[in-house]
Amino acid sequence: MKRILFILIIILIPMSFIGSVINPQSVAERPDKKILFVFTNHSELGETGKNTGFYLSEAAHPWDVLKDHYTIDFVSPEGGKVPVDGFDLEDPVNKEFWENPKIQEKLNNTKSPSEIDPIEYGGIHYVGGHGTMWDFPQSKELANIAARIYENNGVVSAVCHGPSGLLNIKLRNDNYLIKGREVAGFSNAEEKAAGLTEVVPFLLEDKLKERGASYSEGPKFTEHVVKDGHLVTGQNPQSAKKMAEIVLEILMEKK
Repeated sequence: MKRILFILIIILIPMSFIGSVINPQSVAERPDKKILFVFTNHSELGETGKNTGFYLSEAAHPWDVLKDHYTIDFVSPEGGKVPVDGFDLEDPVNKEFWENPKIQEKLNNTKSPSEIDPIEYGGIHYVGGHGTMWDFPQSKELANIAARIYENNGVVSAVCHGPSGLLNIKLRNDNYLIKGREVAGFSNAEEKAAGLTEVVPFLLEDKLKERGASYSEGPKFTEHVVKDGHLVTGQNPQSAKKMAEIVLEILMEKK
């Protein structure tokens, strides 16, 4: 009898090990294999009569850097379809992203915050675009999700106007996440150059400083990325790729 039990154990242990290795679902559910991209639902550019939304390259370029390494889920404050801005398909990365049927399915059906379990994610990225200025700061649910991911040692990143989503993230110690941290984001000079200083509900640079962040600024519309621990922020669309590359480096170091 003992001999039979021993043989069964020898057979079953390798089988269970192989099953855990080849099961793709179990791998995809690991926190270090999933990243959450946050998109705006807001489509109106103040009272200008113009449309806005998420800025295409600020989703496409980070996606391009991370897609071969991580499962990427899409969420927005209200869920559902999200509006797009900066629609430039002459950029080959934008084109690949936009014409991917799976991406279109995700953009038309973003998850709502109530569908997200923060423990499943090793990172969260706030995609920029002027639309974010109207709805990102108002979403307490997304702020709570980001705080949980960050406090679980996950990476929080944002680019251009995306850092508007960082403004109201509070940690367990009741401090703002960005208090005392070096942060980049769309500058006052860039907003003025875009002619939208009087259109946006607030100036991002000013608000980041009000929250206690150490604001870091580079020349207008040139790549400028800041890493402060596992918080990574980029100033403008030109910074999206570099920001994602730094996020990837941090995530790889954690493995």
